Amino acid sequence: MPLTEDQIYKRKFYEDYRKSRNAQLLSDFFSMKFGLDLPPQQRVYAGFFVYSFCMGSLPPRLPDLQRMMQTKEGLLGFGLIGVAAGTLVSLGLSGPILERIGYRRSILTLIPLLALLYAIASFAGGPLAFFLLLFPVGIVIGGIEIILNLEADRTEHMIGHRIMNRAHAFWSFGFFSAGIISALVAQSGLSPQIHLLLMVPLVIVGVALILGRFDPAPHRTGTSDEKPPQVAVPTMAIMALVAVTLSAMIMEGAGIDWAAIYMRDVFAVLPFLSGFAVALGAGAQAVTRFFADPFVERYSPTAVSRVLLGVLGVGVLLVFFAPSDWLALVGFALMGVGTSVIFPLAMSAAAQLTDRPAPTNVASLAQISFVAFLLGPPLLGYVAEHFGIRWSFGVGLPLVILSIVCARAVGTKPLKHEVE
Repeated sequence: MPLTEDQIYKRKFYEDYRKSRNAQLLSDFFSMKFGLDLPPQQRVYAGFFVYSFCMGSLPPRLPDLQRMMQTKEGLLGFGLIGVAAGTLVSLGLSGPILERIGYRRSILTLIPLLALLYAIASFAGGPLAFFLLLFPVGIVIGGIEIILNLEADRTEHMIGHRIMNRAHAFWSFGFFSAGIISALVAQSGLSPQIHLLLMVPLVIVGVALILGRFDPAPHRTGTSDEKPPQVAVPTMAIMALVAVTLSAMIMEGAGIDWAAIYMRDVFAVLPFLSGFAVALGAGAQAVTRFFADPFVERYSPTAVSRVLLGVLGVGVLLVFFAPSDWLALVGFALMGVGTSVIFPLAMSAAAQLTDRPAPTNVASLAQISFVAFLLGPPLLGYVAEHFGIRWSFGVGLPLVILSIVCARAVGTKPLKHEVE
């Protein structure tokens, strides 16, 4: 029988009520406060830590995933490009969406979702499936990057001193912690799929504990509301800064993507040592970032950059020529030190250029450098396949020389550490 007008009205009223009630319940959940009551800067540090803890679980398991997929380095690199593609799309498009949803709702959802998507991607049966499953991983990473970096910037403005380098140090600490755990799990023989699935509830508990009371910091006062363009055309000054960052960005990504496979293929080490190579680079990077600011203030960005790039060059040489596994591990540690603060120093230099608005110059440098960071290391898989895994790191040597030559672009005067 057809419904009467009164029945249609009642049904519509009930559906509208149910939708409204569900929306209210969801809103009530995200407005609840739970977990530790941390100072604003410590909550930023914790956010970076748990975010990178999600990311750091996959790279040490890449040797196992490569073996399961029965694929060569070139095709594995193609699969890894899925993260790069998703992240680049997300960085360009997700900002207004995150503003509309709210940063609190977004961060409480995206970090656990990242852990789940990594676990799903581990079930890929081949490089194409790996690419497709990693694409949404990149989408989520882009959103988290926007939220956490904006939160760090606004928090340091609110509290009156810089925290950005230290926040990124905690990103490295999180990656190091996940790398050590993943190396131990790999040594135990547990499959990557079960391992990454077990990470999901652990991350959920971590997010609830340290971000449950998260409230976004207020916007900076006295800044322009003008948004930088989607694609900021680089100037010659920006291209000089790109040259400074290029070696650090590509070698950092190479260590993340290929260190474990390098240790397995070149030295046939135990699974723990393969994963430890990834963690070691992140740990050395974390410690350097944590203590870098006083040296920059005392000796100038150019001096610090050249020293760190020299350390990076030594690390790359050791990895390229290493006759033993322990020397290769020393090389990966030196690479972590060398890549630590090159990009932050270049970003500060871009913000201080006077030829264009600071947001435009910062966006221009970030876009090009991030493309290099995301796309360069996966493409090194083709180098490894055709010339050997050592050459995935050896190609970084001329880039290091280029960066040292251009290092003066980051500035010769010490950076002011206080927020004015």
